[in-house]
Amino acid sequence: MGPNAKDLAALRIVNPPATLREIALDRMRRAIISGLFEPGARVVERSLCDQLGVSRSVIREVIRHLEAEGLVEMLAKRGPIVARLDWNDARQIYEIRAALESTAVADCARLAGRDVKIKLRKTMAELERTSGHNSPLNVLDATTEFYKIVFETAGHNIAWEIVSRLNSRISRLRVMTLSTSNRMTSGPSQINEILAAIDANDPDLAAAACQAHVNSAAAIAQTILG
Repeated sequence: MGPNAKDLAALRIVNPPATLREIALDRMRRAIISGLFEPGARVVERSLCDQLGVSRSVIREVIRHLEAEGLVEMLAKRGPIVARLDWNDARQIYEIRAALESTAVADCARLAGRDVKIKLRKTMAELERTSGHNSPLNVLDATTEFYKIVFETAGHNIAWEIVSRLNSRISRLRVMTLSTSNRMTSGPSQINEILAAIDANDPDLAAAACQAHVNSAAAIAQTILG
C-alpha cells in the first residue's frame, strides 16, 4: 500500500534552517545598515573570516550578494568597500518609495477588512514599542512587516518585489534618518496616520499620509547627504 497524502505532506520542510551563508549575510547586512561598518570602510575578507568565524568562500559569496544589494561596491585596486551614501541615489529611492507606497496604501485602504486592520495594529504596536526602546534595527523589522502587509493586501506583488530589492538601501537610509533628533518619534507617528486612514478605509487620506511620511524622511536625508 502506497503512502497516503497526510504522510507525504508531513515530509514538507516548512521552515528550513538557515545556511551558514545566509546567517553570515544577515549579520553583515545588519552590521552595514546599523552603521557598525561605516561608508567607505574596506571590506577585508581575512578580518571578516575571523569576526564571523566562517570560511573565505562564504565571505566571498556574502560580499557578492551585498554588492548586488547596493551595500558594498568594488573599487579598482582597493577591492570591496562599504558603499557610500549619495543624495542623488537616495533621492531616486525616495521617489520610488513615494510612488509605490502611496499607491499601495491607497489600495490597501480600499480593500482592508477587519483581519488586515488587526494585523496592522499589532505590527504598529511593535513598531511603537521598539521605537520607545530606541532600537533602530527592530524598528526596521516592524516597519518592513507593516508595509509587507499593506502591499500584500493591496495585491501589489510586483511592486513589493521592487521594494524588497531596494530594502537594504531603504533600511540604511531609515537608520540614518532615525538617528536624527525626534525622528524615532515622528516617523512612527506618521505611520500611525497611514494606519488611521486605512482603518477608516479612506484611500485618499492614506495616500496623502504616506506621501507626507516619505517626503519628511527625504527632507532629513537631503539635509544629511545634500
